[in-house]
Amino acid sequence: MGYQRVLLKLSGEALMGEQGYGIDPAIVSAIAQDVAACVADGTQLAIVVGGGNIFRGLKGSAAGMDRATADYVGMLATVMNAITLQDGLERAGVPTRVQSAISMQEVAEPYIRRKAIRHMEKGRVVIFAAGTGNPFFTTDTTAALRAAEIGADVVFKATKVDGVYDKDPNKFPDAVRYESLSFLDVLSGELEVMDSTAIALCKDNAIPIVVFDLFGAGNIGRAVRGEPIGTSILPAV
Repeated sequence: MGYQRVLLKLSGEALMGEQGYGIDPAIVSAIAQDVAACVADGTQLAIVVGGGNIFRGLKGSAAGMDRATADYVGMLATVMNAITLQDGLERAGVPTRVQSAISMQEVAEPYIRRKAIRHMEKGRVVIFAAGTGNPFFTTDTTAALRAAEIGADVVFKATKVDGVYDKDPNKFPDAVRYESLSFLDVLSGELEVMDSTAIALCKDNAIPIVVFDLFGAGNIGRAVRGEPIGTSILPAV
């Protein structure tokens, strides 16, 4: 395998598929099957999932909500997604634990770094929910932080597009996809990959990022095996 321990970042919007809101069970099932194949091959895997399919803190703040309050609501949305994803993974035969940065012991474990690592060493998938537990931080930053804490070899950002482009490919047909970039390229070019805090965390801890299309069958496995896919963001290119 190309990577032994990986952090997979899933956007909440990806979970809703073609729906305008909520969670598409078919998408969850497809993700679960891909993850199950990776775990069966010996990969230690953790997941951070966003909540934008249910509630996005920035939108709530723009609509007049207090920013901290809106972010907490968004964190709760990620817990809903995490529990749903856990159900899909366990139906696919993958033992899974949800760890929440906000205490809710009836539905999730508290986030404990050493316990998360031990779960992965035993072949369980760990889903980190509720972001960092603090407002003003995105789930992208959560992914970078948790990856550093658990010693992940790489952060996979699985999205609706097949990599990083010089401009929006949905608006500009001549948009060019990058095969590889440096962290400095992303920061200086203000490319919309992850927020700058997440990029800086990965840069400081030398954790590469791979951005790829979530919806290609088997793409998670291809990324884990280290096959060329999407766009790689590396300490130096």
